[in-house]
Amino acid sequence: MITFQELGLSKELMKAIRRMGFEQATPIQAETIPLSLQNKDVIGQAQTGTGKTAAFGIPLIEKIDINSDTIQAIVVAPTRELAIQVSEELYKIGATKRVRVLPIYGGQDIERQIRALKKRPHVIVGTPGRIIDHINRKTLHLQHVHTVVLDEADEMLNMGFIDDIEAILSQVPAERQTLLFSATMPEPIRRIAERFMNNPHLVKVKAKEMTVPNIEQYYLEIHEKKKFDTLTRLLDIQAPELAIVFGRTKRRVDELAEALNLRGYAAEGIHGDLSQAKRLSVLRKFKEGSIEILVATDVAARGLDISGVTHVYNFDIPQDPESYVHRIGRTGRAGKTGVAMTFVTPREIGQLHNIEKTTKRKMERMKPPTLDEALEGQQRIAIEKLLATVEKENLSFYKRAAEELLEEHDSVSLIAAAIKMMTKEPDTTPVKLTEEPPLPVKREKKRPNHKNGKEQPRHRQMKKRRAVR
Repeated sequence: MITFQELGLSKELMKAIRRMGFEQATPIQAETIPLSLQNKDVIGQAQTGTGKTAAFGIPLIEKIDINSDTIQAIVVAPTRELAIQVSEELYKIGATKRVRVLPIYGGQDIERQIRALKKRPHVIVGTPGRIIDHINRKTLHLQHVHTVVLDEADEMLNMGFIDDIEAILSQVPAERQTLLFSATMPEPIRRIAERFMNNPHLVKVKAKEMTVPNIEQYYLEIHEKKKFDTLTRLLDIQAPELAIVFGRTKRRVDELAEALNLRGYAAEGIHGDLSQAKRLSVLRKFKEGSIEILVATDVAARGLDISGVTHVYNFDIPQDPESYVHRIGRTGRAGKTGVAMTFVTPREIGQLHNIEKTTKRKMERMKPPTLDEALEGQQRIAIEKLLATVEKENLSFYKRAAEELLEEHDSVSLIAAAIKMMTKEPDTTPVKLTEEPPLPVKREKKRPNHKNGKEQPRHRQMKKRRAVR
């Protein structure tokens, strides 16, 4: 392993890196940082969690001239959450050097952003739509940019931002460094690299480094109509401290969060239609533990870094193996173990096999729990609480009342009554969820253009979707 000391970084940057607790570089950092410091264009093929933000952030900050009050670097990210996370990381890396970093994204007051842009930041981190908005308003000037970073480029492609990316790249000087990071390399991303990058070096993190060995992975083959009862029974048996439930659509997330609350669980949903203030409020409550279950779409969860998540439930199987790796990576962090369960309908088994092939790891099949097993799980939790109270609490004030009760009732009946009072019995309140169709297995195939009979790249056929899923 290479240490950051061996990478020839400035004293100012090393001070910030040590303060952040970094010592050894991850594989993608060890390969990307030296190339970037030499002003080489780089394509980094890597998942979230491999240290890619520092891989582009450290050389980017190193090259900023703080004596020049101009925007010198721009990072384009697919979602607000990721833009905020990246800007926070860059702020920490550049703290000692006093580099000014500004995030700009939709959902935030644009007038406030315009005022912040007048304070002459060195680095902009933004979502494609808001960057384009500022360019069109002439409130964002990129003529002095020497470094462009495209973070999670494949996700921006999936969200329909390919034209925005090309528009942004056309606004920065031709003489620049471009760093592109993507978990996968579909054809439209390769074309961007060919058109806008100069002999890029490919840095690829192998699949075995992208998987997460400290996460127990299970799947349950189950029909759509039985998913919700199965989820609540698992929650009753496993009693997660903090859990994330992934749904495929915004509608699914809203309905799941409402149904969970109806059955007595503290849950809230997060997706792209929420206001930024609401999203931050939900995330704060989840981090603080005042809600125990976060229900999220894939895109809304991009960039989430929340410690203490013990369980991930894939209520809907993810659209691709890369999304699966990203989802389950929300647990099992900082050396801790985690548990991930994926619900699969019979028609989605092929998708499950694709995921196992990509991650090079078989998921263990789990039998859907019964109502009796859920009740036993809640009984076990009640007993554990009872025993903890016996061991830790001062019970002298209550012993007199206990002795009086024992004169009239047998001890087994009294303990059974106490356990019954403390046990949260499984709730079978009827809930209604809109059924989602099974996810078809993706096929790598171009679609024909019916107008001229020629094949056309997939991204050209996609409708422009400004709203985040």
